[in-house]
Amino acid sequence: MSKIQHRSLYLEVADRVRELIEQGDLAPGERISEKQLCERFGVSRTPLREALKVLASEGLIELLPNRGARVMRLTLKMVKDTYDLMGTLEGLSGELACQNISDEGIKAIRALHDEMLRHYHDRNLPEYFKVNQKIHEGILAASANEVLQEMYSNLSQRVKRVRYSKKMTDDFWRRAVQDHEHMILALESRDGKRLGQILRDHLCNKLEVASLAGVIENEKTLDTVNA
Repeated sequence: MSKIQHRSLYLEVADRVRELIEQGDLAPGERISEKQLCERFGVSRTPLREALKVLASEGLIELLPNRGARVMRLTLKMVKDTYDLMGTLEGLSGELACQNISDEGIKAIRALHDEMLRHYHDRNLPEYFKVNQKIHEGILAASANEVLQEMYSNLSQRVKRVRYSKKMTDDFWRRAVQDHEHMILALESRDGKRLGQILRDHLCNKLEVASLAGVIENEKTLDTVNA
């Protein structure tokens, strides 16, 4: 990862640290070494500490009084609670999208879906995830509800490392693609009620991936670590 050469320090640093967390380079519960990150990014401690405050507000890290910071550990309950709320918001976005989206917008999302299928058949998981995310973002944008989009984005940052986990079984991946095919059909027919329900179910089903070892922890394990 290259060193940061330009201005907007703390936001740029926040983006870099967020990426390390999402990709698993900084593991759940891992202490964050300010010295190492400052050297890695070529910045001073001031923008790094401001960046850590941003990430703490997003629920990605926790600031420890007089002990620095560490990556937030996720439990099944934390993820489920977050998914329940995200599912409600995403379901509503599907209903609104069917009311507001243009024919061109539907075609654009269909094109993304076709691209995602190619990555699925090629077993290219990183590219699949990128396009998958664009599809969900496209439906959210089509809702034309900026407050909904902002709330969803804030929640999504908390569980992105779970939602786009590389530890995904072939069976789950196949079912996820089937869900997307049903989403596109509902969108093309402008069936808001159907699309909303698919989106709610699709997100909640991802708890299967969230429970994989190393991605989230159970409450008993977390209590022992924090004791």
